[in-house]
Amino acid sequence: MRIFKNDSETDASVIAHIVGFRLTWASITVVGSSLPPNRFELLTAYFAIAVIRPKSRENRWTRLSFSKIGFASHTIPVMTDVFIPELYVTLTNVYTLSAMKIHEYQAKSILKEYGIPVQDGIVIESKSEGRAAIDQVSKEFNASQFVIKAQIHAGGRGKGGGVKFSPTAEKALENINSILGMQLITHQTTPEGQLVRKVMVAEAIDIAKEYYVAITLDRATGKNVIMASTEGGVEIEEVAAHSPEKIIRETIDSDGLQPFQARKIAFALGFEGEQFKQAVKLLTNLVTCYIATDASIAEINPLVVTEQGKLLALDGKFNFDDNALYRHPRIKEMRDVHEEDATEVEAGKFNLNYIKLEGNVGCMVNGAGLAMATMDIIKLQGGQPANFLDVGGGANVETVKNGFRIILSDPNVKAVLINIFGGIVRCDRVANGIIQAVSELGLSVPVVVRLEGTNAELARELLATSGVDIIPAGSIEDAAQKVVAAATR
Repeated sequence: MRIFKNDSETDASVIAHIVGFRLTWASITVVGSSLPPNRFELLTAYFAIAVIRPKSRENRWTRLSFSKIGFASHTIPVMTDVFIPELYVTLTNVYTLSAMKIHEYQAKSILKEYGIPVQDGIVIESKSEGRAAIDQVSKEFNASQFVIKAQIHAGGRGKGGGVKFSPTAEKALENINSILGMQLITHQTTPEGQLVRKVMVAEAIDIAKEYYVAITLDRATGKNVIMASTEGGVEIEEVAAHSPEKIIRETIDSDGLQPFQARKIAFALGFEGEQFKQAVKLLTNLVTCYIATDASIAEINPLVVTEQGKLLALDGKFNFDDNALYRHPRIKEMRDVHEEDATEVEAGKFNLNYIKLEGNVGCMVNGAGLAMATMDIIKLQGGQPANFLDVGGGANVETVKNGFRIILSDPNVKAVLINIFGGIVRCDRVANGIIQAVSELGLSVPVVVRLEGTNAELARELLATSGVDIIPAGSIEDAAQKVVAAATR
């Protein structure tokens, strides 16, 4: 789950949001008064919430008009006026881009396939492989100095102690032993950090200058955009926030980066002579790679000029559109589930849309819009949702049971709210699933159930005569009040 705001992650998405979306923000208005652009934050996952912090709290409900907000691989117009709570608004029928991440060493292997020179190295998963890896890097790349780099799906590895320069082979071995197996904590990991299961033993590079290059989707225009800056190797979102003029942007049409655009960027970065030619080729190849692999982000940070005058990708990052992975089986095999939330991975096995949150009220709902509304009203009643879980329109006994298992795997959950609208799904099938789950799993937390729609009366009758310990609810507000009260006992 990613929060796009001025002080968040160091990736191309944040830059695109800061640099390219001020007009989108400014177009959002509150009837009767203006809404400053910096008061709008966008949270995306399987859903979207606009968090509004108005200047005054006099009115509990504020009327907003959303004109156009872009997501995923195209721009979706939202032409509707909605009444929202003071702090939260739910946007339904919004599709977002879910992405698969890969490690640095995997990103570099893809870059090499498209003719982009990279810092080479060997990846190991065991400390016993350290000496052999150092010898291999020394022999293959004629290296006498090394860099040991932790391989996790998070930025800020260097500041966290996960990237270390090693002037000798002995120091490299020492750094391998200290980094491999450590809990690496960065600004993009959880407070507990991420276990380092792999390290890259790379050749050390003599760096003359660092740059930044990335490609992502500009949600305002619905087109890809390539961004570059002379301020590479730093927290690039800080550059975007405080010195946006230092970021060069070129919109990419469907037929790719044009030669004049590549030359324009290379000139703007200050390249001359042979380096200019290298830069034009590298930029063109990076765009080709981005499009061909169905990436949602392709980033080189830093792109360096070596003391020998060569351009080199010192680090690489790719995110890939989940919906396109069937076209790239080799890339799909690069997925590392150890780097993902374990409960989200488990939920995916049962085709459940699950996202772990920080609260104590477990939620099981069918439909993303209803799930978001349920989370909103739990929040309004003073509770904190522990998860987003959409069981989908085809929920059945097994779906409900698996949903319970996933929710209750979170030790923070103190109560569960089941809110089902029986449109496609039949409420009596859901009721049978609830009865079986409560009976078989021996639930130790209160369960509040609200069922409406197809066969709702039959479902309520089944639950009432089942003998299972549940708390029935009528309206969604009633359900939220009961589950929040149960969770805070």
